[in-house]
Amino acid sequence: MATDVHGPLSPATTQAVHVEGLTRAFDGRAVIDDVHLDLAPGEFVALLGRSGCGKSTLLRVLAGLDRDIDGTVLVPRRRAVAFQAPRLMPWKRVWRNVLLGLPGRPERTLAEQALEEVGLGHRVNAWPKTLSGGEAQRVSLARALVREPDLLLLDEPFGALDALTRINAQRLVGELWQRRGCAVLLVTHDVEEAVLLADRVLVMDGGRIAHEQRVELDRPRELTDPRFAAIRADLLARLGVTPAAEAA
Repeated sequence: MATDVHGPLSPATTQAVHVEGLTRAFDGRAVIDDVHLDLAPGEFVALLGRSGCGKSTLLRVLAGLDRDIDGTVLVPRRRAVAFQAPRLMPWKRVWRNVLLGLPGRPERTLAEQALEEVGLGHRVNAWPKTLSGGEAQRVSLARALVREPDLLLLDEPFGALDALTRINAQRLVGELWQRRGCAVLLVTHDVEEAVLLADRVLVMDGGRIAHEQRVELDRPRELTDPRFAAIRADLLARLGVTPAAEAA
């Protein structure tokens, strides 16, 4: 088996993420099976796949939350994660939630700046229970951004939002990515979302990356663009979704 090497990238590297021969097994069953993956600095990559294919497990490995692996995983020291559930502490005001987990005694102004960036400067002193679902997810993003990540990991961050709030959240993430310039890995079930946001879309199947699709469309992208529709249709087909199934 390959050696488990989970550590920071060299400052001289040209990659934001380097994964080689990664395998993660549970009870003898490989959920991730010999995965190879590179992300360039500033690249936005979306990861698609059926439930149980290994998407979220791969993200947890990159986040350093799962180290029981075989293979090589090199990631930036500065990285942050936003999950589908915002995971806010109800007994802490919004600004304190943003600073949660930062070393030392960070200044409140750091939280205020991050909240302003996600459009929540007016909710600095709010309690989490008073936030809408979209606002809570933006607090989660602010908590990730305040860490100044070179790699931002997003695990179905819009999955629990209603359709209109989800559109606004997608637009916000796209703007933040372009402004910050960090590499992003987005795990999602939404093919349209992947094509809308990513430079490159990967499809996982059986614990492996089975397909790679570069999205060479100008930004902002239009859902009505025939090229957008063609990429979306191809990815749906690779996921086993027929036109009849999609309509249903």
